[in-house]
Amino acid sequence: MSFLMEGIVGRQSRHAFLFFLVCAGLMFGATDKLPTSTYHTGVAEVQLTFFATDQNRRAVATVLPADFAIVDQDLVVRNFNSFGRTAWTDLDVAVVVDSSESVAAQFKKEIASTLQLMTQGDGIPEQNFSLISFHRLEPTLICAGNCRRTHAADLVPTAAVGATPLFDSIVFATDLISRRAGPHSRKVLILFSDGEDTISRNAASDAIEAAVAQDIQIYGVDLNPSGRTSEGTFLLQKMASVTGGRYFVLRQDADKIYDALLEDFHATYAVTYKLPGRAMGFHSVRILPTHNLNLHFHCRSGYEYAGR
Repeated sequence: MSFLMEGIVGRQSRHAFLFFLVCAGLMFGATDKLPTSTYHTGVAEVQLTFFATDQNRRAVATVLPADFAIVDQDLVVRNFNSFGRTAWTDLDVAVVVDSSESVAAQFKKEIASTLQLMTQGDGIPEQNFSLISFHRLEPTLICAGNCRRTHAADLVPTAAVGATPLFDSIVFATDLISRRAGPHSRKVLILFSDGEDTISRNAASDAIEAAVAQDIQIYGVDLNPSGRTSEGTFLLQKMASVTGGRYFVLRQDADKIYDALLEDFHATYAVTYKLPGRAMGFHSVRILPTHNLNLHFHCRSGYEYAGR
């Protein structure tokens, strides 16, 4: 289940305690632990944002409070303080394209999918698009606000070459999005990658922490050959899960990714409820259907409660 959790929202003060977003079970190696994001918060209310998909992975347009229950640790929550659509008014999107030699076999299809995605006309203003390519030592900003005029030669002058600074590129992109996006923008990073990194100064945990801290959802597009499951595939899936995005494979058309992005944007809800327990530490969170078992709810996997 992919999770999207906004944090604990205080009604009386903004500085009484700290909590950290975490997601159990994500491993990046023996020394690469899960990212944590620090939030200043007040008292006693948990806020979640989420969207639901059906058995065909299509976003469900209408969800009612009676359609779901929240499991916070082992406590079932059915009484909500508030429920409704999110306050987002637009999308701000950065497309990050792996043009390193590790994806050379998939490079032409990746570029074609990227350009198809960038030229989609409806739903996202041109000024809300950015495009970043990465190979050799560092990411390169191709365009910010005029990306629909991008050509394949703008991404990489020749065939895919060089090392793979994946994690540095995610950090770079999250900083760009956070500086460009408005206060009511849903911020999304669409990542075309095989999940491999060879040279970044940042670790995988740094990259995900940067996205989580800025409330940016990663939509990972897996460039690994069809039928092959790798550590990179696992990482892309977890990036999507932890940040509240989605995971795709390259063989899916770019318009399906774009359609899913818009569907999710228009079908996202916010719910708040009273903190059900004062136990210090990690609180796992799940949203489960109460009637229609074909519904699948997407939100972040929990929060760290550090007390008052």
